[in-house]
Amino acid sequence: MASRLTGRRVTGAWPPSGSPAEVTLADGTTVMVKRGDGPGAVRAEVAGLRWLGAAGAVRVPEVLGHDERWMVSERVRTGQPAPGAALRFGHALATLHAAGAPSFGAPPPGGPAAAYIGLAPMLNAPGADWPSWYAEHRVLPYLRDAVDAGTVRPGEAALVERVCERLPELAGPAEPPARLHGDLWNGNVLWGADGEVRLIDPAAHGGHRETDLAMLMLFGCPHLDRVLAGYREAAAPADGWRRRVGVHQLFPLLVHAVLFGRGYAEQALATARDVLGA
Repeated sequence: MASRLTGRRVTGAWPPSGSPAEVTLADGTTVMVKRGDGPGAVRAEVAGLRWLGAAGAVRVPEVLGHDERWMVSERVRTGQPAPGAALRFGHALATLHAAGAPSFGAPPPGGPAAAYIGLAPMLNAPGADWPSWYAEHRVLPYLRDAVDAGTVRPGEAALVERVCERLPELAGPAEPPARLHGDLWNGNVLWGADGEVRLIDPAAHGGHRETDLAMLMLFGCPHLDRVLAGYREAAAPADGWRRRVGVHQLFPLLVHAVLFGRGYAEQALATARDVLGA
């Protein structure tokens, strides 16, 4: 696969039949080969990486070749997280967000509307204002899926629905659409051996910049205090943003509830209670 997509002979791979896999080419270059998890997944990821890279802010691996099912990309040599790199990452993340998007829900240029966040389908449908778009296309679809799967009980769903009803007052000051990574948990942040961060596996779209920050805070990140300090130096979030973290975390928590079960559903419900002050 890597040979066909790069035009170079393959001399080794580890794991031999896995995805993602590290593949060595005849010239000694090591690349990453990844299979898409569903229809359009590769096209969405390639478009997302290129859109993020075009901002000239946070670095991403170069895409070396792809088709509808497979992607070959640059392999990032990783090192240890460091405070200085974290501060620079915060600066760069703010610059990435400021590069903007045509609308909330806008897919990357050339990317499909039917995209993915991890293994879960995610629809990139444009919206004019963030609160209504976030409720319609990010929170409620996964809440319905979780109820259908029995992960969230029907009586519990009303709690999250109340958050959606109150989003206009909970969302904070209106902001223009930001260029989001969209799935910014620690596993998608690579600390390069050269001291610079790269981002991988995006679920890129136009959204609210606080969503990326909330995702980093939800699942943890080395030197998170320095990342946030760098972000604030470059483009401080609007006043009260820490009170809104739970609003933005509802989306990934419900995605995880759909994919991984009741534990994340309980966390989403607890977050909804905190947001509502219940």
